[in-house]
Amino acid sequence: MMRMTRFELKKIFLKPVNKIVFIILAISLCVVSYFAIGDVDYVDENGEKSTGIAAASALQGKKNEWAGYITDDILRKVLEENEHIINSEEYLSTDMIEKEKAYSKKQGFSDIREMINQAFGGFQDYNYYRADSVTQEEIRSFYDRRTDNLIEWLNSEEQESRYSEQEKQFLISQYGKLETPFYYEYADGWAALLEYAPSIIMLAVLITVFLVSGIFSDEIQLKADSIFFSARLGRDKAIAAKIKAGFIVVTSVYWIMILLYSGIVLAVLGIGGAGCSIQNGFANWKSFYNITYLQDYLLTVLGGYLGNLFILFLSMLASAKTHSKALAVTIPFIILFIPSFLNGISVLSEVLGLLPDQLLQVCTAIKTFNLYQVGTKVVGAVPIIFVMYSILFCILLPVLYQVYRKTEIK
Repeated sequence: MMRMTRFELKKIFLKPVNKIVFIILAISLCVVSYFAIGDVDYVDENGEKSTGIAAASALQGKKNEWAGYITDDILRKVLEENEHIINSEEYLSTDMIEKEKAYSKKQGFSDIREMINQAFGGFQDYNYYRADSVTQEEIRSFYDRRTDNLIEWLNSEEQESRYSEQEKQFLISQYGKLETPFYYEYADGWAALLEYAPSIIMLAVLITVFLVSGIFSDEIQLKADSIFFSARLGRDKAIAAKIKAGFIVVTSVYWIMILLYSGIVLAVLGIGGAGCSIQNGFANWKSFYNITYLQDYLLTVLGGYLGNLFILFLSMLASAKTHSKALAVTIPFIILFIPSFLNGISVLSEVLGLLPDQLLQVCTAIKTFNLYQVGTKVVGAVPIIFVMYSILFCILLPVLYQVYRKTEIK
C-alpha cells in the first residue's frame, strides 16, 4: 500500500500546474508574514516610526519596564505618568512630530492604558481619551468594572432577551473566574501572530484544494477509470492509498505553512508574554475564555488543522461523487465566503457560530459571545466545534471510501 500511496503523491507533486500552486503558497506565506511583522511599530524619542526587528526589540524593552502584576499601585502610577505626558509641551503642541514625541513616552504602558480605557468606557463604547479623566479613587474599581460593564450590558434592553438567565450567569461566572491582578509583559509578538493566523490558515485551505481536488477525479477524466477499478486492488487498497495521500498532502502543507509563519513572526517580534492572559490585549478584553496567549495559539492552529482536514476532505468527497474537479475546488470558497454575507443577520449568529469556517479562525471565535444551552448546561462555541467536526471528519472518511468504491465504470 505504501507504494500506491507514493504513486498518488507523485501524481500530485509532479503536475506542472501544482508546482505553480506551491509557488503561490510560498508567496502567500511571505506576504502574510510581512503584514504580521508590520503590525508592531515603535516611535522613538524623535517621533520617528519604525517596524521590524529593531523596532520590536525597542518596544519590548519599553513595555517590559512595566512587566509584573497590574496592582492598584501600578494602575495609579500609569495614571500619574499619563497625566504628566498629556500636560507636556509636546502633547499640547499642534505639530504632529511633537505629538509623536509625546506618544513615544506612552508606549511602555500603552497596553495598560488601553485596559483602563475599556474598563471605564462601558461594554460597547470605546474612548481613547477615557484614561485621561480617570481619577486615582476610581482606578481602585478597575477589575470590578470589567464585570460590572458586562452585567449592565446583559441587562440592557438590547440584550435582555438574547440570553437566558443560565447563559447570563455563565458569562458572569466566567468573568469572575479570571485570575486577578493580571500579570503583564510585552506580548505583541503573540498578538500580531494571532491577528493574521486566520489569513494564513484560510489561504492554506483555498490553495491546497487545487492540490487534492483531482485525487478522486483524475482517472475518470483521463478515461482510465476502467483500468483503475478493474485492477485487483482497485476498489480497496488503491482507494485507501488515495485517502492516505490526501491526508499527507493536507497535513504537510498545513503544518509547514503554519510553523514557518509562526517561526518567522515570533523570531522577529519575540516570544515574550506567552503566559499572559489574552484579556491583556485590546482585542480580547471582553472575552469570556480565560486562557493565555499560548493556549489561544494552540487552539487556533489545532482548530485550523481540523478545519483544513474537514473542508478539504469534503471537497474530495464531492470530487469522488460528481467526478468534477471544478466543483471540488468551489466548496472551500462557498464554505468560507457565504457566512461573511450572512454575518450581519443577528438571528443567524448561533448557526453561523457552528459552521466549519469558525475552525479556521478560532482566535476570532474566542472574542464572540456565541453560547449554546442544553438543559442547564451552558457552553461556548469553541469546544462544541472542536468536538462536532472531529466526529464529522471521522464519519467523512469511511463515507468517502464507500462512495468512490461504488463508482460505476462507464
